[in-house]
This record gives sequence, structure tokens and C-alpha cells, in this order.
Amino acid sequence: MSNQVFKKTLKGTVVSNKSAKTIVVNVERRLKHPIYSKFVTSSKKYHAHDEKGLAKEGDLVTIIESKPYSKMKRWALVAVN
Repeated sequence: MSNQVFKKTLKGTVVSNKSAKTIVVNVERRLKHPIYSKFVTSSKKYHAHDEKGLAKEGDLVTIIESKPYSKMKRWALVAVN
């Protein structure tokens, strides 16, 4: 077996970039309700590490699981789409 590490990646919209080297990304996902069979949109915010400050508010970005940078930051910016 190879030495490849599988990490989760998420795509979302940047909600805030006011902190230094930190962005807040809102990730939305659609789920089918178990009883009503209606599609429901749920969202969650993730704090991600942005070393170079590339992402602006409103950008679509890809983030990946990473080492803990702080109490809230466990994700890192991969690309600005």
C-alpha cells in the first residue's frame, strides 16, 4: 500500500477574512429529510488557515483537513476557485 494520506476536502464561500491568516468558510450541503422526503439545505462554518491572505469575502474556495493551528482552526486553504 502507498504512503498516500486521505484528507477531507470541502468547498464553500468565504464569509469573513477579517482575522490575520484566518478565513471563515460557509459550507452548504443538501440532505433529504427522512420523513417528509423534502430536500433541506444545512450549512456550517469552518475556520481555515490562509497563510498568504489570498481569499476575499465572497470567493468560492476549497479547504482541506490539516493540523490544529489554534482552538478553532483545523482546516487549511487549498485553492481559490
